[in-house]
Amino acid sequence: MDNTLREISRDLKIINDLGLHARAAAMIAKLAQNAKAKVWIIKDGEKVDASSVIDILTLACVKDSKVQLRIDDRLDLDVLNDIVELVESGFGE
Repeated sequence: MDNTLREISRDLKIINDLGLHARAAAMIAKLAQNAKAKVWIIKDGEKVDASSVIDILTLACVKDSKVQLRIDDRLDLDVLNDIVELVESGFGE
């Protein structure tokens, strides 16, 4: 069975008081850069590259924003799970 090229997504809520600010965006981007294929963050229909801090910041995610995290390849499931854990922990804040 071919496990590649099957996108997977998770719906998330930004829970930390400062929202998805520069330090948090940098933490996501660092994890996303480990992916073999693309990792995306989607908010209100706008899809950005999760490996780019600037792209993430353009989403202007305040506390309680709902976003979707998507990977293009199943091989990046560990990256997806690591980012989900990071967001759900409030970025350690």
